[in-house]
Amino acid sequence: MSTLADHPDYSLYSNANTFLRQALDHRPALSSADVVITGLPFDLATTGRSGARLGPDAVRRASVNLAWEEKRWPWDFKLLERIGLVDAGDLVFDCGEQAQFTQRVEDYATSLLKAGKTMLSLGGDHFVTLPLLRAHAKHHGKMALLHFDAHTDSYSAGSRYDHGTMFYHAPKEGLIDPACSLQLGIRTDYEKANHPFEVINADHANNLSIEQIVQQIRQRIGDKPLYLSFDIDCLDPAYAPGTGTPVGGGLSTNRILQILRGLQGVNIIGMDVVEVAPAYDNSEVTALAAATIAVELLHLWAVKHR
Repeated sequence: MSTLADHPDYSLYSNANTFLRQALDHRPALSSADVVITGLPFDLATTGRSGARLGPDAVRRASVNLAWEEKRWPWDFKLLERIGLVDAGDLVFDCGEQAQFTQRVEDYATSLLKAGKTMLSLGGDHFVTLPLLRAHAKHHGKMALLHFDAHTDSYSAGSRYDHGTMFYHAPKEGLIDPACSLQLGIRTDYEKANHPFEVINADHANNLSIEQIVQQIRQRIGDKPLYLSFDIDCLDPAYAPGTGTPVGGGLSTNRILQILRGLQGVNIIGMDVVEVAPAYDNSEVTALAAATIAVELLHLWAVKHR
């Protein structure tokens, strides 16, 4: 009988259930991996269209399109020869239990960081970043935040579990330092007079040169431990229609990738890609964009840490 191992070149889509077809390990803290992929299938904090709970699975499946390429253009090294990568699957929680989910994310992330792992988390709605930040701050102290989004998510009005309030609460809890943090791609209203973060709005992000944007980011974050959070709606809906709160006038996938590649050497200590809602996607274009951005983040981490 023919098996997967007999025909590795002809089995790209068979059993394609993990990120970049990497090993599935439900005890990642005990693994030899450097970076752990975790799905956070949660969208109970969504204020727009629901469906981001299905995002992790969609991003994993789209990542299969990237798995055949051992060396990702334009990088000059093979990612999986430089870092150990494992997919831990999705975090399990009882349906509808927001408080339980929040605590489980924090506890799970805390255990991984204590074991010396770096996390790349796949959302889920953007609220998942708040418990992740709580865990990372325990381990790394107050961090810089680099936040790609159409929205600032710093709104004071909202419920306890709201994907628009994480970056209102995070500075107040002492998790991130707004003076060393930056938000890019913003194109919705916010209170500019009292806003604690530096912002490169979508118009500026589309009109400035890549070099100018990268320089502004580097000057802001310095060498502080950096948590990078990427909401897929930072991209224009032409490039990422499959999201709960799409906003026109965003950035292209190519422009985002160039910005990320310009950040080689920054001290990324945690990262997430969130808000993919596959029910609104076309031809997996949003899921593929998210998977591609996630792979770029892994390369960025590898340049600095391996």
